[in-house]
Amino acid sequence: MSAPPFWQLRDRTLTPGAPPLILGIVNVTPDSFSDGGQFLDADAAVAHGLNLVEQGADLLDIGGESTRPGSQPVPLEEELARVIPVVRRLAALTSTPLSVDTTKAEVARQALQAGAHVINDITALRGDPAMPEVVRSYGAGVILMHMQGTPATMQIAPHYDDVVAEVINFLEARLQACRDLGIAASQVVLDPGIGFGKTREHNLQLLAHLEELQRLGRPVCLGVSRKGFLGKLLNRPLHQRLASSLAAACYALVHGSAQILRVHDVAETRDAVVVVNALRERGERGV
Repeated sequence: MSAPPFWQLRDRTLTPGAPPLILGIVNVTPDSFSDGGQFLDADAAVAHGLNLVEQGADLLDIGGESTRPGSQPVPLEEELARVIPVVRRLAALTSTPLSVDTTKAEVARQALQAGAHVINDITALRGDPAMPEVVRSYGAGVILMHMQGTPATMQIAPHYDDVVAEVINFLEARLQACRDLGIAASQVVLDPGIGFGKTREHNLQLLAHLEELQRLGRPVCLGVSRKGFLGKLLNRPLHQRLASSLAAACYALVHGSAQILRVHDVAETRDAVVVVNALRERGERGV
């Protein structure tokens, strides 16, 4: 197996995939699809983030705007009020790298000033024309995601001729756009956008062929945790999707197609990662 690519985040370098990194989700929102409202209070969000670190999160992903299907944008000042105090306090309390899930350049700028290391942008730096310059000027890590449409519209009859090829081509183009904008490839992680403008079949096709995205030479961040397509596949409500979330993540790990897992259930995912990694290492050594 070839050496995994580095990921440059401002003042540090990570090596996703050796073993896979766990990106713990901290939703500071009233309406996120899974845990909306649970951590809207800053104290609760900070406590939750620290608990995820204790469970084994390698990074935290803090978001102040829900991107569930049908959601509407949050005003800038409201998103800032939700996110920045949490970022500032977590940066003071833990050395764990902090990611901020936002499409707004001003939120990104203030979050990076407050101590964040990564911008996780579901528009792949297309939503706010000022976003690429913020990422470039701070040398931040960035996660570029594929999405067809917007959160408000993305699940209204999504269509692809070849979902795997189209997602790969989009992310390849965005990776090149970053280079053209002065953002080094070493700063970039790619996300296929499971559940973002895709039917259940599209999601399953992407997961089954996700290793093809490795040809772009950048780490892949996979977010399948508690997603709706798992509920539809198994007819399970949110609180009964842990097993299916772990199954999808483990499939990706076994096939070497994901180097970062964005999850709600950190402790359980950490256990799964340790077991898969131990088995893979022994298989590669032939013992």
